[in-house]
Amino acid sequence: MACLEFLGSRYASVAAVGAKTRKIEIGTAVIDMRYENPHYMAEDAGAADLIAGGRLQLGISRGSPEQVIDGWRYFGYRPNKGEDDADMGRRHAEEFLELLRGKGFAQPNPRPMFTNPPGLLRLEPYSAGLRDRIWWGSASNATAEWAAKLGMNLQTSTLKFDETGEPLHIQQAAQIHAFRAAWKEAGHKRTPRISVSRSIFALLDDRDRGYFGRGGQEEDQIGFLDENTRAVFGRSYAAEPEILIEQLRKDEAIAEADTILLTIPNQLGVAYNAHVMEAILTTVAPALGWH
Repeated sequence: MACLEFLGSRYASVAAVGAKTRKIEIGTAVIDMRYENPHYMAEDAGAADLIAGGRLQLGISRGSPEQVIDGWRYFGYRPNKGEDDADMGRRHAEEFLELLRGKGFAQPNPRPMFTNPPGLLRLEPYSAGLRDRIWWGSASNATAEWAAKLGMNLQTSTLKFDETGEPLHIQQAAQIHAFRAAWKEAGHKRTPRISVSRSIFALLDDRDRGYFGRGGQEEDQIGFLDENTRAVFGRSYAAEPEILIEQLRKDEAIAEADTILLTIPNQLGVAYNAHVMEAILTTVAPALGWH
């Protein structure tokens, strides 16, 4: 899966990748739903998915700490009475999911410029199947369970609210278990997808060792997202392939997930990142049974 993040014109970028490729899945890490108009988003995502031939895997979330204070206000959004910004983001997500079902909701003009289909009108363009390819980026067990009830796939990244004091991978494995239990209880028919994100670097040459072989990132880190929210930040994996394989075998969240997203240092350029991914695919993935 090619995963795009931190892009302003994300739908144009996704559509461009979709138009130039044929097989890869095209995803986003997470789109901050506090900033999104669900109606515009459904139109743009539907168009991008149709251009890509149904290969869009769209990640969304309530958002992360920002560079500005309440940036969503500059885009014209306000929490409803009794909401905070996280509630607003989840409300936007629920509205977006409902629109992706393709059900008609708008009363047609009795004297339209162009002929309408019968009944209430839905948003166009509509892409069948996109509703099942929405992923929620969850930082807590509670939001993972909420996402499961709504029928979204689960993304859990290199950051999670510290709910037990255990290492990140153990907390994420518990989060995945809670998600699956809530999914089963909700009675959904399909099997959900679950991804974890990791920073993994196989040290093959002096260039790799110069960038990532200096140590200092072998343990999880603890920090605060705000004055009340303690978070655990996942370690990076950087070692020779045979060592990496043994380290990754012990990662309980990777074992529970069906998809792994590799975070790569895009500031180091296309050629080097191609090398990073090829190194993982050729020296680590086969031994772990990754496909």
